[in-house]
Amino acid sequence: MAKYLLLKHYRGAPLPEGFIPMDQWTPEEVTAHIQYMRDFATRLEATGEFVEHQALSPQGTFVRGDGEGRPPVTDGPFAETKDLIAGWTVIDVESYERALELAAELSAAPGAGGKPINEWLEIRPFFSAMPTVTE
Repeated sequence: MAKYLLLKHYRGAPLPEGFIPMDQWTPEEVTAHIQYMRDFATRLEATGEFVEHQALSPQGTFVRGDGEGRPPVTDGPFAETKDLIAGWTVIDVESYERALELAAELSAAPGAGGKPINEWLEIRPFFSAMPTVTE
């Protein structure tokens, strides 16, 4: 089994034809979308392929330690994940091909008008072992 991160983006990927942003959906459309995600997770829990999923709020802050007390905090000008990452799903599957299959299914979650949104998802494998640095 290998773990993969299916990363949902607010923007950055090519927009599907007829794309309507989620903030323009009706409450019923949002509810249907979320239910699709829950049903997807429930089905994968039954097969042992589901690890977790989370949606992210748009709020966020950049923080770094500077070694001098209170860490600096900024709201930019960096490309911030609060503007890019909508949420994620972690799966644990037998193959990369299965990860692709599940990502395609998740991409088809309903949106405005109940039509599949066909959003782009980024698939990232987890390291199974940390890489070794050689000189």
